[in-house]
Amino acid sequence: MSGSLLDAGAVIGCPHGGRVTAATTPSGGVRIGGMAVATAAHTYVVAGCPHTENGVHKPCVSVRWTADGAGITVDGASVLLDTCAAQCFTAAFVPQGPPVVQAAQRKVIVR
Repeated sequence: MSGSLLDAGAVIGCPHGGRVTAATTPSGGVRIGGMAVATAAHTYVVAGCPHTENGVHKPCVSVRWTADGAGITVDGASVLLDTCAAQCFTAAFVPQGPPVVQAAQRKVIVR
């Protein structure tokens, strides 16, 4: 799998427009343009998701990423690419759809 490497500054949203951020700041020694490389070891949360179902607010609150298995790691954890599979979840762990990577580092492309 190929794609652009995600870092702590990547702009990511849930499928309903909420903002995805790293709850645990990527802090490894590998940086791109001063930003830490994102890995599957970090926890990601969603803020501001407006999703409702039958009038009940059911927002996305977390994201789980599936690393691509390309063998590229930082501090022992697989790096995240903009092409990695991921899923947004409610607080009850109901899947809500994949996050949308709106902007990622284009300086490092993994193939």
